[in-house]
Amino acid sequence: MKPTSHISLPAEENAKPVSKDPDAPKTSLDRRKFVEMMAASAIGFTIVPRHVLGGKNYIAPSDVITLAYVGIGTQGIRELLPMLASPHIRVVSVCDPNKDAVGYKDWDIDGLNDEIRKATRKPDWQPGGDNTIPGGRENGKSIVDNFYANVHPELGYKGCTMYADYRELLDKEKNVDAVKIITPDHLHGSFSMAAIKRGKHVMVQKPISNRLIEGKKLIQMARDSKVITHLIPWDHNGSMTDVMTWINAGAIGNLMEIHNWTNRPVWPQYAQMPEPAQVPAGLNWDLWLGPEADRPYSPNYTNMVFRGWYDFGGGSMADMGHYSLWVVFKALQLTSPTIIEPNLSHICALHDPVPYEIENNFSFPMASSVRFKYPANGSRPAVDLCWYDGGMRPPIPMELLEENKELPEEGMMFVGDKGKILAGFNIQNPQIISGNKMQPAAVVPDKRTREERGQAALTLFADACKSGKQYPGNFVEAEYITEAVNLYALALRTRRMLKYDSASVKITNYPEANAWLSRNYRKGWDPDSI
Repeated sequence: MKPTSHISLPAEENAKPVSKDPDAPKTSLDRRKFVEMMAASAIGFTIVPRHVLGGKNYIAPSDVITLAYVGIGTQGIRELLPMLASPHIRVVSVCDPNKDAVGYKDWDIDGLNDEIRKATRKPDWQPGGDNTIPGGRENGKSIVDNFYANVHPELGYKGCTMYADYRELLDKEKNVDAVKIITPDHLHGSFSMAAIKRGKHVMVQKPISNRLIEGKKLIQMARDSKVITHLIPWDHNGSMTDVMTWINAGAIGNLMEIHNWTNRPVWPQYAQMPEPAQVPAGLNWDLWLGPEADRPYSPNYTNMVFRGWYDFGGGSMADMGHYSLWVVFKALQLTSPTIIEPNLSHICALHDPVPYEIENNFSFPMASSVRFKYPANGSRPAVDLCWYDGGMRPPIPMELLEENKELPEEGMMFVGDKGKILAGFNIQNPQIISGNKMQPAAVVPDKRTREERGQAALTLFADACKSGKQYPGNFVEAEYITEAVNLYALALRTRRMLKYDSASVKITNYPEANAWLSRNYRKGWDPDSI
């Protein structure tokens, strides 16, 4: 749907049309009357741009994307605020199985509340609940309603609807154009498929899915559909321009290894199953579980800590690897690995007087490294991709040791047979530390603020929804990074080296691992029925 110009018709627009009958009586006009009539018509038939009719930055209602916002946790609220500020998108509904702001956790006590007050121009806004950290669908509705009422009263906003059950939202909100999904990881795949089946455009936070087969099915559904899909981390990827220029010029010889390390996890991870607890008032635990197997509630499953559990999260690589590695996958044309090799920490306990190792196949380790072996592709030789988390890093290269330097807390390194490139975690400021030392390309710096870049990305998504032209960073383009993060989790969960056959989507050397490539969906949550 492309923006069109408003056309003001002259007063005579409803007059009877001039007859085309050749025998109709002819009329004559003198020159003066003819000029006067044409001048009047010119005034009445002027093409007026919409921004003139509606004021600066005016966007016609027909060009605004209506969106349902799914997931009102702390990060959900952080990303809701700039979305409300986009003139191209109108949030009309929110969804979360938690009703009230109870039990939420955040990086500080007051920061998010202050952001909400500033964005909504309501300095006395309070989250309610336990009156500390905001969250829940009541807060979501309050934020949306206050924003439009206080910041854009001219819109005459009629109020935001809210739902506990995503399926009910899709059934009732027929006029919603798109959904944004920022829930715990285990809901991303099912929720995205439900949206696509109903012809709704969808943007989702990472990962696409925390089960490989579910992710593959979702990507194929997106490939076969005309809806716009977008995996949000693409907007924050770094650039491989300098790195690829240097590699292609032979500056470090043949590329052999890529190393990427993060300081995650920066949230608690639990090496033992939590004790059951009372479900908080206002939380529908059944809806929070969604497709996953039933189990007793614990606050150690939810909110900030969900991604530490194999059933609910995707671990540190799913959390951060999309930001650093997705563009690497595309630039180096990495497809499917053949071998995935895990190294991970373990936890011991005591059955007095005997110590023992906890058999843990339910939560991610405190620290790990995982090596992926990728076959040659075209002119690129076979390469190893090594991921590190929990404080793990690759060995300090000799080039840094000689200068009495260490590797940064987070970073990326490209190792060739004749040299090395060191960069920040998201490929920032790459430099050749050995080999043929070439200068980086002269790049015009992006002087936009983080907020301006975020708004540009939202505009691009809205434009894609209107034009039908697929968004960069869509689900189909995320196929191989999705495969990698799920195989990372599987190798850690099995604690085994795995051999992967991409054609059959199976582990060939340890068949028991294949059970965790998918999930056993609870009734009403499988991709075919949701």
